[in-house]
Amino acid sequence: MLNINEVIETNKMIHEMNLDVRTITMGISLLDCVGDDVEQVCDNIHRKIISKAENLVQVGNEIEREFGIPVVNKRISVTPIALVGGRCCRGPEDFVRIARELDRCAREVGVNFIGGYSALVNKGMTQADEYLLSSIPEALAVTERVCSSVNVGSTKTGINMDAVKRLGEIILETAERTKNQDGIGNAKFVVFTNAPDDNPFMAGAFHGVTEADCIINVGVSGPGVVKRAIEQVRGENFEVLCETIKKTAFKVTRVGQLVAKEASRRLNVPFGIIDLSLAPTPAIGDSVGEILEEIGLEYAGAPGTTAALALLNDQVKKGGVMASSYVGGLSGAFIPVSEDQRMIDAVEAGALTLEKLEAMTCVCSVGLDMIAIPGDTSASTISGIIADEMALGMVNQKTTAVRIIPVIGKKVGDTVEFGGLLGYAPIMPVNPFSCEAFISRGGRIPAPIHSFKN
Repeated sequence: MLNINEVIETNKMIHEMNLDVRTITMGISLLDCVGDDVEQVCDNIHRKIISKAENLVQVGNEIEREFGIPVVNKRISVTPIALVGGRCCRGPEDFVRIARELDRCAREVGVNFIGGYSALVNKGMTQADEYLLSSIPEALAVTERVCSSVNVGSTKTGINMDAVKRLGEIILETAERTKNQDGIGNAKFVVFTNAPDDNPFMAGAFHGVTEADCIINVGVSGPGVVKRAIEQVRGENFEVLCETIKKTAFKVTRVGQLVAKEASRRLNVPFGIIDLSLAPTPAIGDSVGEILEEIGLEYAGAPGTTAALALLNDQVKKGGVMASSYVGGLSGAFIPVSEDQRMIDAVEAGALTLEKLEAMTCVCSVGLDMIAIPGDTSASTISGIIADEMALGMVNQKTTAVRIIPVIGKKVGDTVEFGGLLGYAPIMPVNPFSCEAFISRGGRIPAPIHSFKN
C-alpha cells in the first residue's frame, strides 16, 4: 500500500517534473489473419485489430483521469507484416494495400501510431521480405500512423549486408517521397540489430512471434524526475549519485507498473512488460541531455559523456528491475537529437557530433535516433552508418538501431521542424569520405565468436 508521503511525492513528480507514462502499447498477433487473397487478409486484420483494441484509448484516458497520471500515447504493435503477407502478397503494391489497412485501423481505434510494418532479415530475405522492403517508401508516404522497422542482424547471426545496402537506398527513396514534409517518412522507420519482441516504443515496435495472442506493454519515462533528484545531490560522490538515480528509477517504474496492471485488468489482456527507458520530449525539463549536464558535463558530447551515460543507464535498470518482475523492451536512456532540447543545443554548440553519438550508443538503450542529415548524402554513406551501428549491437550483445532522416534540399546549418513529440533538429554533418566499395561487397558479416554459446 502507498502511504500519504508517497502519494504526495508521486503527485509532485507528475505536476512539477514531467513524469508520465509515455505509452500503453497493445501487442496483437496477426498470424491467424494469413490467407491467399490480400483483400481477405486486410478484412481479417481489420476485424482482429478492432475487436482487440476498440477500448484501448478509452481505458487509457480513464486511467489518466482516475489516477491523475498522464498517459501520453496509446499505440498498437502487430506481427511483422512480412510474415502476415507472405502468402497473399504478389508484389510491393499488395504490401502497400496492407499498410493502408493498418492506417485505417489506427484511425478507427484512435491510436497515434501502429508499429509492425516490419521484416526480420538477419540472415537472408524471402521473396515476401524483398517485396515489403521495396514497398516501404510508398507505404510510409501514403499513410500517417504506420511505423516500419527492419531487423538486419543479431549477435547470433551476424549482419545481412545485402539488406543494409538496400536500406540505404530505401531511406533515400523515402526521403524523396516525403520531401514536402521534410522527409518525415524516415521518422517512422528504424533499422535494428537484436530487435526485442516486446518493445512498446515507436517507431520500432512490433509484436514478436514468441508473444501471446494479445498483450499490454507499457513504456514509462521521467527524465525530469531523475534530473530533479540528482540536483539534490550536486557535488556528492558517485556512490551517492548512483543510489539516487536507482531509487528514483524504482519510484518511476512503480507508477508504470500500476498503470500497466490496471490497463491489463480493464482490457482483459495479459500484462507483458514494463520498458524503463528514459524517453525525452522537446519540453524544457524533460531531457536526457539535461541529466548529463547535471551529472557534471558542460554539454552532452563533452569528454566523460559516454561514462556518464553508462552510469545513468545502469542505475535506471537496477532501480527498475526491483520495481517490476517483468522488465523488457529496450529499457535505459534514449538519446534522440530532435526530441531532446539540450541534445539539440549540444549539436548547435559543436559539442555533439555524429561520431560521438555513435560512441554513446555503446552504452545507451538504442542507437542513432532522429538524426537529420543533408539530403544529398549518398545511399552508400547511409548504409555505412547503419553498418557501424549494427556492428556495435552485434558485438556488444545489445539492441542498437538507426533512425536517420535525410532531408532533401537541406544542408548542414539548416534546421528541420517535425512538430509534436518529434520536435525539430539541426542538420548534422556526415563524414564525406566514401565507403561505397565496402558496402558493395554484399553477403553477410559473420557473427562474432562469442555468439557461439550453445
